[in-house]
Amino acid sequence: MKYEIKGETLPVVICYLEDGERMITEGGGMAWMSPNMKMETSSNGGIGKVFGRMFSGEKIFQNFYTAIGGKGMIAFASSFPGSIRAFDITPGNEIIAQKSAFLASESGVDCSVHFSKRFSSGLFGGEGFIMQRFSGQGTLFAEFDGHVVEYDLKAGQKIVVDTGHLAAMSSSCNMDVVTVPGVKNMLFGGEGVFNTEITGPGHVWLQTMPISNVASALRPYFPTGNND
Repeated sequence: MKYEIKGETLPVVICYLEDGERMITEGGGMAWMSPNMKMETSSNGGIGKVFGRMFSGEKIFQNFYTAIGGKGMIAFASSFPGSIRAFDITPGNEIIAQKSAFLASESGVDCSVHFSKRFSSGLFGGEGFIMQRFSGQGTLFAEFDGHVVEYDLKAGQKIVVDTGHLAAMSSSCNMDVVTVPGVKNMLFGGEGVFNTEITGPGHVWLQTMPISNVASALRPYFPTGNND
């Protein structure tokens, strides 16, 4: 399978498949395709995988697209202004990503729910409690909010991230929740009470415009009652 990612603010990934090659996406992920792409809808696994996808923000059913009778082409477009990144998933090279990061993948990539090891992350970490874990073998396409900035952390090296800005990290990284120091900083600093702390070794992908921040910025402009 070959691919190219086009566009900046609202990108699309165009995949070129050999005869018999297969892609997976959620309903609504396909933007355009060649006429020889066969679609099949499936729950893709047992009850555990179905509930895992539901908890991690994905849809219960997935669509499989297979090139039939020759080479095929299929495109998957992002659903929000941001970035599409390709990841080469192999055994031992797994990725943990934010909820709803999954855009499409080759059929050998497995998506499962990932819970933070610490319960405090679940209570206060926001985006950090329930995430997606991608394993198996194949290319994964993930969509992130805004632009992406990357850091390579050495063993024991840490980075503190505002909640929601963590897009993805290597499975070798550890994540925890830390409090903002000082009562005055908590109450009047405008940065919230908790941050996410990521510890290496591993690679970290950060996003500049979490959709939750966009929703918070727009909320004051939405009407709160009826106009009758």
